[in-house]
Amino acid sequence: MRIVNFNANGIRSAARKGFFQWLQAQGADVVCIQETKAQVHQLEDEIFHPRGYHCTYLDAQKKGYSGVALYCRRPPDEVIAGLGSEDFDPEARYLEARFGGLSVASVYVPSGSSGEVRQAAKYRFLDLFMERLRQARASGREYVLCGDWNIAHRPIDLRNWRSNQRHSGFLQEERAWLDTLFEEVGWVDAFRRLVQAPEEYTWWSHRGQAWSKNVGWRLDYQVTTPGMAQRARAAFVHRADRFSDHAPVVMDYDVPVS
Repeated sequence: MRIVNFNANGIRSAARKGFFQWLQAQGADVVCIQETKAQVHQLEDEIFHPRGYHCTYLDAQKKGYSGVALYCRRPPDEVIAGLGSEDFDPEARYLEARFGGLSVASVYVPSGSSGEVRQAAKYRFLDLFMERLRQARASGREYVLCGDWNIAHRPIDLRNWRSNQRHSGFLQEERAWLDTLFEEVGWVDAFRRLVQAPEEYTWWSHRGQAWSKNVGWRLDYQVTTPGMAQRARAAFVHRADRFSDHAPVVMDYDVPVS
């Protein structure tokens, strides 16, 4: 099973930059997209409904904001939209497809980079999400949670870690949240289980020459239950094309597709 996750930073923009042509050649079984930044009625063109996929979009109430999507080769047994939160479900940050005992979800954690108000909202989301993740971990289901987590976990996950320790995305409280997730609750950073090399970034600022100099952050993860982590066989970040300020993360799992 091949799973791709990608923050499009506007799916219509990513389409103009060739994302769907690239995707067509990947043989992905599930595609998890974040930041579609579009309402469903704006995505009626066939390019946004790739042939061979069951496509589900979840748009935010605020136009041009957030939004997640799932493309699945096999029609899901069930699709779950949202986390049951009055605060965050209107922002369209969680979409889960269930296939038997396996769940694959598209996740978009809020950014706090715009200021204290959004950083406080990010912490509220993380508190809510941690409780849901504890419940999911205890459920016995297998999970692959794909998306933009908006946190670089360790110094290996961003180029300029020393100068970013007081910036959202690399704050001690945020990194401690991931420590709890991985070390206490028992989830796994499946990409890092396979790839320990430095400079495997997934996001680059548009400022300066961050992309060309690979001055980036690893913000996009596939977080899994231990059983799925053990089945992970390959992982890479696609950097040959620039569809967004994020790059797609591609992982293969030794799991039957049907």
